[in-house]
Amino acid sequence: MIRLICIFIFKLTGWKTDSNLPPQINKCIIIAAPHTSNWDFWYSMATFTIYRLPIRFTVKKEWMKFPFNLLMKPLGAIAIDRTPRGPNNDRPSFINAMTDLFDTHDNLIILITPEGTRSRNEKWKTGFYHVAKTANVPILLGYVDYKKKIAGIANTPVYISDYETDLKKIMAFYKTIHPRYPENFSVDTTFES
Repeated sequence: MIRLICIFIFKLTGWKTDSNLPPQINKCIIIAAPHTSNWDFWYSMATFTIYRLPIRFTVKKEWMKFPFNLLMKPLGAIAIDRTPRGPNNDRPSFINAMTDLFDTHDNLIILITPEGTRSRNEKWKTGFYHVAKTANVPILLGYVDYKKKIAGIANTPVYISDYETDLKKIMAFYKTIHPRYPENFSVDTTFES
């Protein structure tokens, strides 16, 4: 029923989903970019609902407390502890915690926003890349293009090979996408070609 509602709203508003999907992958990381508006979340989740993809996404652990957990957990949220690690804090690193999730699930698709903010950020957080490398999973490029009114996943997964080459490929793709607020978006300038 929710899927039909998403399809109806997309048709009503002139939006569509990219039908040129990558081959089915049971374990991967999907980058969600550009991320300049709270509407990006709606279009992304609606798109994944239409695709019938069981997406999980990371949020600060504070968002998984009552009453927010009543909404976030059913949507697929995974709590992440962002407190600084110190000598008395033996929690696993973000990369190790995420890798453990991939090791313990047969099917897991995690959505990550590497910009880390809806404001302009010329340096992306590259933890998504290190998680993909450590967990030996591909990276898919999710997007919401407001100019073309299309949301989807690029049909070519990025299989981890060379850090700089892979990130240049990712940035080249996102340079072609039109965010809701262009002034708030930048690819990682470290990896621009």
